[in-house]
Amino acid sequence: MSAGGRPGGPARRTYSHLAGGRRMPSDYELVSTGLHYYTRSGFEVRVPLARWYEERVAGSPLACRDWEAFRDPRETTYATYTRLQKQREEFVDGVLRSIDERGYDARLDPAWREALERVLAPARYPFHGLQMAAAYVGQMAPAGRVTIACAFQAADEMRRVQRFAYRMAQLGQTYPGFGEGGRRAWQSEPAWQPLREAIERLLVAYDWGEALVALTLILKPAVDGFFTAGLAAEAGRAGDPLFAEVLFSLEEDCRWHRAWSLSLLRHAAAERPENRAAMQAFVDQWHPLARRAIGALAPLLPGGAALAGAADPCAEGVAALGLRLPGGGGP
Repeated sequence: MSAGGRPGGPARRTYSHLAGGRRMPSDYELVSTGLHYYTRSGFEVRVPLARWYEERVAGSPLACRDWEAFRDPRETTYATYTRLQKQREEFVDGVLRSIDERGYDARLDPAWREALERVLAPARYPFHGLQMAAAYVGQMAPAGRVTIACAFQAADEMRRVQRFAYRMAQLGQTYPGFGEGGRRAWQSEPAWQPLREAIERLLVAYDWGEALVALTLILKPAVDGFFTAGLAAEAGRAGDPLFAEVLFSLEEDCRWHRAWSLSLLRHAAAERPENRAAMQAFVDQWHPLARRAIGALAPLLPGGAALAGAADPCAEGVAALGLRLPGGGGP
């Protein structure tokens, strides 16, 4: 019911489903609360999706009585998201214009340029895989706030694909043919095959809880640690500070992805203790795939040995939930 209430009745201060609160709801609460009717009343028509939802979401070992109690710590709405991303895109556009205007790429160290060619073009494929996985988790999510967060995360992944593609095009202006072997590398080169396997397995992880944990707690932090934070550090050391600035901007997106998903998993663990065992089982299953994937990619970069030996990017989130990494990591 709208905020106006019944015709002839007293005017409501807010929507009826939010009227029980002791304060006026925030903009975030207004646009994110109770969006999915089917989680309360079921689907109106017995289409195949209804059975899929029952088996893959309601039947997942990761379950809560009240997913609606989750809150995105950033309280992201469409208005706040577009305002924030406008600022970030203007910053990145300025950095990329500086690259174009300075003859910057002609001065890159040849070894670093070759490393970029090995990494930039194939990386678009796993990024797109993470985008599709976020879209699936959001589509099947049992609460509107999760769907909203996943939709913005999927958009951020497309931003990363686009920025890597733009950087490739810039380098192609100075080095014709740059990155043309990206698809072949993704499909055939041994270094990429463990990550390709992990991404393809993720895209057929249809149990909602498994997809959520595998994406947000394991595979995405591993990929972000290598291709965003790790690659930025490598770019700085290799005399490519402007590309490092682009990567730092993309890492800001990734930090929010980790924050909201960890908040959701903390809620699940607090509401239902059995969820810790379910999450641990998924961590045990997926972490070896992620570790093997990043280990295979490390030699592609000049400082790959340091990256391979750095702290596991999955460890912080796993430890925050009171879980452990296979092999003894974590509590």
